[in-house]
Amino acid sequence: MQDAAAGGDDGLTDAVVPAAWPGQPPAATVLTALGAGAARYVGGAVRDALLGRPVQDIDIATVHGPETVIERVRAAGLAAHPTGLDHGTVTVVAEGHGFEVTTLRHDLATDGRYATVAFTDDWRADAARRDFTMNALYADAGGRIYDYTGGIADARSGRVRFIGDAAARIEEDGLRILRFFRFHAWYGAGAPDPAAVAACAAHRRLLRRLSAERVGAEIVRLLGAPDPGPSVAAMARAGVLAAVLPVAAPGAAAARLARLVARERQAGVAVAAERRLAALVGPEGADGATPAAEKRARSLGRSLRLSKAATARLEAALGAPPDLADRPGTADARTLAEAVYWDGRAAVVDRLLLDARLDDARSAAAVTAVGALACPRFPLGGRDLLALGLTPGPGVGRLLKRLERDWVAAGFAPDRERLLDRAAALIAGTGDASTPGDG
Repeated sequence: MQDAAAGGDDGLTDAVVPAAWPGQPPAATVLTALGAGAARYVGGAVRDALLGRPVQDIDIATVHGPETVIERVRAAGLAAHPTGLDHGTVTVVAEGHGFEVTTLRHDLATDGRYATVAFTDDWRADAARRDFTMNALYADAGGRIYDYTGGIADARSGRVRFIGDAAARIEEDGLRILRFFRFHAWYGAGAPDPAAVAACAAHRRLLRRLSAERVGAEIVRLLGAPDPGPSVAAMARAGVLAAVLPVAAPGAAAARLARLVARERQAGVAVAAERRLAALVGPEGADGATPAAEKRARSLGRSLRLSKAATARLEAALGAPPDLADRPGTADARTLAEAVYWDGRAAVVDRLLLDARLDDARSAAAVTAVGALACPRFPLGGRDLLALGLTPGPGVGRLLKRLERDWVAAGFAPDRERLLDRAAALIAGTGDASTPGDG
């Protein structure tokens, strides 16, 4: 049955997107090569252009089979790469930009992740096989939008809705469970569609079939939304969060995330998915991070196939935060300066935002203080110690680290000359290690 909010029999609506949007001009060259009426923009590019959001990747749908696509675009002087012929996808390069061009299709069979497809020239059939109504929008070269499922109304109202029966669509591809919550985080308004949430909860067993890379990518993209808190809370209630993340108490994890998002806004810091993931995986108590939480972070990084950099930031975020809980005022500048020197600005900001011992105001004030700190550089190196007569070997590193620790503990006060005097005294065996900076 046709959705009352969709276009007419041909799907054409009164809605339009701008005639030109970022990335669209070279894509228009591809549409021209495929022939008038034979190809349209499809999916996220149309949705985002309609909503006035930045347009990312531009995909194209066409009635032509992949062989015909290759023939026509090469005849127009464009490069074509058969990147997914079984599913009708050809990557076409125009003006240095790659565009996926996919033949209209419908599913013959699915296994819970992948589908066997048949090509078609029926736009409505192609729309019916997609996941959400807001992703089943098409636009022609003139910007006119074709809507077969009511996607325009859903996109404008912030309603993420499966096309047709939610359970049936999830059974076709279990990844759609995570995609639903991710799209709600980015595009949803108000509570998520209850029928969709219920279907996700009932079919969460399908998540076990997904690769770690897919799960990790979806979680990172979800947590990158301006406020993923409501979506994560819905995931927790549906049992989905516990199925994909090793958290002991999903409800508490969702609460920690909500607190973190509020603190990020108050402090005016940029979103970091790793910091938000850290809020989900630990710690359970109010005494700051624990070694167990850091261990979970390392394990989670491996299990979700996160990059080394992402795993390192996740682990660093769960390190011990600066001890400000019992100090007067909004922040102890010296404590923060030492923490930034040893652990880096990003790690300290993450830990302050995650520290349950601080109230929101103190957390924000400390983050602001960290942002204003100058980070000095230790003015000595190994060559300086060798020049003073120290024998090359492990002792160079040990003495350098001792001098550095003393320098930091003294508030970065000893200058290079005083440090050299102290180093010379220590090398000569006459230095007093209890008086850093005094030579």
